[in-house]
Amino acid sequence: MLRLPVSCLLLALAASIASSAVIVENGMPLMWSQAAAQVTDLPVQNDIVVANPWNFLHRMSFYRLIITATNPFMGSMGNSPTDSPLWGLPLQAGWMLTSGRFADPTGTTTCGLQTGDTMCISPQSWYGCVNHFTSVLPFLSAAKQGFFGEGVQVQMEAPEGTEDYCTTYADCTARHTDIMAKWDAFFQGLKASTSSPLPDNEKKDAILGLYWDAHMASLHASAACNAKQSYYSAPEVSFATSWINSAEYVSAANFQSTLERSVLFLTPLPGRLLQEGDSPPNIADMTQEENHTLNVFSWMKNMNSILGGSLVGMWRSSMCSVTTREKGREMLEQLLLDPRFPTTTFLSIITNMATSC
Repeated sequence: MLRLPVSCLLLALAASIASSAVIVENGMPLMWSQAAAQVTDLPVQNDIVVANPWNFLHRMSFYRLIITATNPFMGSMGNSPTDSPLWGLPLQAGWMLTSGRFADPTGTTTCGLQTGDTMCISPQSWYGCVNHFTSVLPFLSAAKQGFFGEGVQVQMEAPEGTEDYCTTYADCTARHTDIMAKWDAFFQGLKASTSSPLPDNEKKDAILGLYWDAHMASLHASAACNAKQSYYSAPEVSFATSWINSAEYVSAANFQSTLERSVLFLTPLPGRLLQEGDSPPNIADMTQEENHTLNVFSWMKNMNSILGGSLVGMWRSSMCSVTTREKGREMLEQLLLDPRFPTTTFLSIITNMATSC
């Protein structure tokens, strides 16, 4: 088990956050110790790794295998084995599981429910569908780029009753050419970074840029999942849209989603599905931190709509250099983690930064 060095600042912030969504156990993502430590720990049939992406433990195995295989190329991120930006992915999946967002929203099966298979990820779940693009696709790309050994072949089990999801590298490339190309570019860029003459801060920024380019391509393509939003309440759909929209800001700042930072950002997410009548910041059975996060997400989405989509554009324009992206990351942490940080300050700073680029 990895021992996690945590700065005093992160400890102070973590201590101030009431536990809502359960996303770690013993300091690591959920079921990390039970996830596959090497690719051959997954089922193998006729020399082909055949995984079931509709089982939570298999998806966590994808993340553990990718993080383990790429860590030797992450030296520019820092000295800790938890400095990789990939740590946000398994923690996010853990939140989706424990908050009930991977469960069957149609109510026709017990997939993901306490009364059924708790490890089941429903193909009808909007969150399970979105997460497919940020788990299966990067895993298949990493395998193709040789991170699990030369010639390792991987295939995914297809969910019963639907052909919505790709199952092999060739299949995913045919259906989602741009996404797979960007994940390939990220993994290839990691390998190339070891011989790059750039200083570490620029090398890190370049790697984070490739990572977020691939990540956002996956999220944009997940619009194919939107029909599944009809199974959820209006407040949950509004939150889901805001949550996807928030990634625009995080990605533009080349946010380094280390394990510690990801815990801080994901812990205040709502620990259950939102219901009709839920209205932040006054949801009685949610913590102050959950209410604050929901309120900030809603404000960012609404302000972007009021400005005709220009808030995201202004933010992206202001993230024009390594230095401004560093400032942007700090400001996002303040906005999302400090209830005292006024949204008006956020807006004025963006305006000033954008005009200085």
